[in-house]
Amino acid sequence: MQTYQTTQAQLRAMVDDGVVPGMSYCLFERDWQVEAVRGLAQIEPTPERLRPGMLYDLASLTKVVATVPVIAILLQSGRLSLDDPVSRYLPEFSNDQVKIYHLLTHSSAIGGYIKNRDDLDAKQLTTALLTNQTSGVNRDRLIRYADVNFIYLGWIAERILGQPIHVLARELVFAPLQMTQITDQPVATQTVPTSIDQRRGLLHGQVHDPKGAVLGSHCGSAGFFAPLTDLITFSRALVGTNLAGLLTEQTMAQLFSDQTRMVSPHLRGLGWKLVPNPATHRFLISHTGYTGTLLVLDRDHDRGLIMLTNRVHPRGQNNRYLDRRDQIIATYLREMGEN
Repeated sequence: MQTYQTTQAQLRAMVDDGVVPGMSYCLFERDWQVEAVRGLAQIEPTPERLRPGMLYDLASLTKVVATVPVIAILLQSGRLSLDDPVSRYLPEFSNDQVKIYHLLTHSSAIGGYIKNRDDLDAKQLTTALLTNQTSGVNRDRLIRYADVNFIYLGWIAERILGQPIHVLARELVFAPLQMTQITDQPVATQTVPTSIDQRRGLLHGQVHDPKGAVLGSHCGSAGFFAPLTDLITFSRALVGTNLAGLLTEQTMAQLFSDQTRMVSPHLRGLGWKLVPNPATHRFLISHTGYTGTLLVLDRDHDRGLIMLTNRVHPRGQNNRYLDRRDQIIATYLREMGEN
């Protein structure tokens, strides 16, 4: 049995070398599992030890843990189609060439400058995101990862089902999986802080992402906080039981295979980045979050890597983290191939 000793050593070293203040991680493969909590929850204004069970700002893991499953359930029910134009559900966005699959694969080429974006309230930001964005010539030509794709998906789910995307995720995904602690309203004392923001001060139980902070429960790209245990529950359910039967075999295949419509293959499934599996020549799925979160999941062998850190504390710029994260992923894949 592979126990990923080098991967674990590199995970521990990220804390010991001061790349991140603290980390909670899990590696699992079928019946084997190891978990660890290491380091500090915060450095400033005063050091605080990281405790088991503390909640992390998931940042963009919200996209795949919350929004993708809700959209998948809508696709399976026939209430939504990958080829539906976005404008059918969001008529304020006037480009009828952008389809649902573009949003899920980040191939929409949607973008546009919003003046004073961080000064807008929720209503103003919503209007700006729907009316100031355009989709250019790179649609179906390039992958351009952008939060707006998943903000739109959250709004589309809301217009179909009549509730904010965060409420839908709790009811349709988290409750059936018994993910009991994931929340968008965390208690500060139970939460790992992120950055010290010039405007908002120490973000402690507040969403790090500026758009997520403004849009609240209506944001499909960010906003949830969770402990390691809930991410383990989600990850094991996804690779082991199709999210406890919430997802069909067809949907699972779409998560783990290229769903772009480009001339050459690109590494994007429905919502997830695809990672070539050196052991099987098939794909794993992966996603990251800006605050220092990571999932790498392998359906073929019922295994995964979950890493939660506070890499943006006390300041957001931390390029050392990105290099070390990529090294950890590469080592994990190499050790998979040795199994």
